[in-house]
This record gives sequence, structure tokens and C-alpha cells, in this order.
Amino acid sequence: MTPPLLAEIPFPAINPVAIHIGWLQIRWYGIAYLVGFLVAGMVFDKLVRDTFLPLTKEKVSDFIGWLVVSVILGGRLGYALFYEPALLTHPAELVKIWQGGLSFHGGLIGVAVGSWLFARREHVPWLRLGDAMALAIPFGIFLVRCANFINGELFGRIAPASLPWAMRFPTDPAARALSPELARAGGLDWHQAYVQLKASGRWSQIAAHIPLRHPSQLYEALLEGVVTGVILWVIYLRRGKPARVTGGLAGAFLLLYAAARFLVEFAREPDPQLGTVLGPFTMGQILSVGVALGGLWLALRRPSAVDAAENPGL
Repeated sequence: MTPPLLAEIPFPAINPVAIHIGWLQIRWYGIAYLVGFLVAGMVFDKLVRDTFLPLTKEKVSDFIGWLVVSVILGGRLGYALFYEPALLTHPAELVKIWQGGLSFHGGLIGVAVGSWLFARREHVPWLRLGDAMALAIPFGIFLVRCANFINGELFGRIAPASLPWAMRFPTDPAARALSPELARAGGLDWHQAYVQLKASGRWSQIAAHIPLRHPSQLYEALLEGVVTGVILWVIYLRRGKPARVTGGLAGAFLLLYAAARFLVEFAREPDPQLGTVLGPFTMGQILSVGVALGGLWLALRRPSAVDAAENPGL
């Protein structure tokens, strides 16, 4: 039996558009990426001061620029390749990042390639750049997943009525089927329709017919962002072995992210155009296995001669 609506945590009516400037709309999703890159720059600056990252302050700024381009190109191409291959034959649709968004796994590949090219250009160890990114990326993941929640996208699978934090999303297909206003608004502009439905009391009338779902975006924010970040920073600050071996923190990040994403995918609604792709497993889980294998390789590789010389205990 569905519990009374008053006992639920309602989905917050936060406008995905943070700032209106005439026709220009600045969304929390874009701000999350911007702040994520700014925080990454601050992290890199600290690592430079710690002599952990062999870059100058000016080169840090250059590196951030390379990462911005790498994330966008890799994330969008990855989304098309892994989730919607038809976009690859429609370049005009491919550039519409707001439709479908970016793939994390694609962005990760883009960052790997971009950082490798930057490392060759600047003659710095590529895996040390990877270690630095491992310490910076979790902050961005947390912010972007919170923005996904505000957008009402990437919501979870149907949850049991007994789950205290389960929510009914206005972007749910069931909500759009019951509300012509939400259906007309689409996936980007649902906010005003949702606010009006709540103010008029009509949301309460249809809510019982909209399934309760896991807020899987918040699960990802906590596991992939907070938990992963805390573990990596504890390792770094205590100078644990992964922090003393070039590529060790990068490997730890890949393993931690892959494990978190694999688990959360059991609560996250599969992409409607794909569903599950291998038995009960989603594309996100399959890609995360590949990420985990990369992390395992980095974790098991022998320390280089430089690592051994600088850390005799290895």
C-alpha cells in the first residue's frame, strides 16, 4: 500500500535554470561543470605547491583548458557511441549537447587522450597527471550529479513504497502521460509546469499514479563523488603507497569509481533507448568493468625505477 503523500520527501521544485539574462539561460548543470573545473585548478595548484605535480602555475591553466575540451569532445562522442549511435551520422544533432548530454565514460576516455597529448607536449609523466586528476575529479562528479538531480534526469528505478527517501519525479514518463503540461514542456522546461501543478493541487491528484523512484543521482554524488574523494585524499595526505607510486592514485580512482557506478546502476533506470544490454547489466556497468580493468592494471604494475629511488620502502 502506498503511504500518504505527506510522508514522502517531495521532489524539490528547484529551477534547473539558475540565471536568466534575456534569452540566455544559464543552467545549474553548466555551472556545476564550471565550478568543477575551477576546483580542479585549485587542486592542481595545491599539488604543484606540494611538488607532487611537476607543472608551473601557468601550465596548470593550460592543462585545465585541455581538460575542458577533452571532457566535452570525449563526453559527447562517448554518449553517441555508447548510448545513441544514430547521432554519429547526424553531426547537426551531435553538437546539441543539451539533448542527451555527456557520457562520463566517454569523457574519461577524452581526458585520458587529452592528458596524454598534453604530457607529451610538456614532457611530464602522464600517469602523474592521472594521479592529480584522480584527486580533482571527485569534486566535479559530486557537483554534476547534484545538477542531474536538479534537472530531474537520470532518475532511478522504481523503489519500494517503504523507502523513506524515494521520490516521484515530474520528468517521469508516467507524469508526462498524466499531465499534458509536463508532456509539452519536455525534458528541459518542465519546471514551470511542475510548480503550477503543485500550486493548483493537481500534482497531488496524479501523484499516486506516478511511481516512487530511487534518487540515484544522489547515490552517485555520494559514492562516486564524496566517498571516492575522501578515500583518495586520505591516501594522499597520509602518503599511502598508491600516492607514492606514479599512477597509483589514478588506479585507485578508476577502481573506486567503477565499483560505485556498477553498484548504483542497479538502482538507476536504464537508458530507455538501450535498456539492459547484457542480461541484467546496463551499458554503464559494462563500461565500468573496462574502467575497473584499467584501474587494476595500474594498481598491479611494478613501481618504476624513479618511484623506487624516491620511496625506498616500495
